[in-house]
Amino acid sequence: QAQLVESGGGLAQPGGSLRLSCATSGFTLDYYIIGWFRQAPGKKREGVSCIDTSDESTAYSDSVKGRFTISRDNAKNTVYLQMNSLKPEDTAVYYCLADPIVKTNVQAMCAIPKDMLFEYDYWGQGTQVTVSS
Repeated sequence: QAQLVESGGGLAQPGGSLRLSCATSGFTLDYYIIGWFRQAPGKKREGVSCIDTSDESTAYSDSVKGRFTISRDNAKNTVYLQMNSLKPEDTAVYYCLADPIVKTNVQAMCAIPKDMLFEYDYWGQGTQVTVSS
């Protein structure tokens, strides 16, 4: 059974760092785009960063460009989101989502979040990130 399991969320101070992990299993990662999305209370889901695991191409939202870095560990089938210079506005539940490369690309997947999590092929349960002093 395919799974995405996020971890690494928590409380960080403004200017601090966190690294989120998305452990994948049950499907061939090379055929998928993995995206990190976030949703704050009362706000729409936002695409933060996406990676095409077939060619390592990436996309970032303007709000995190230069601060966040998405990467992949092939041996562990895990996608990471390194978050530096955190701001209070980064506070949200962060989700790891997957869609096949035949359906989308990194730019489109990040720029156009789907309304419901189940519209993606695979999705995780989310991890809370809170940035506060």
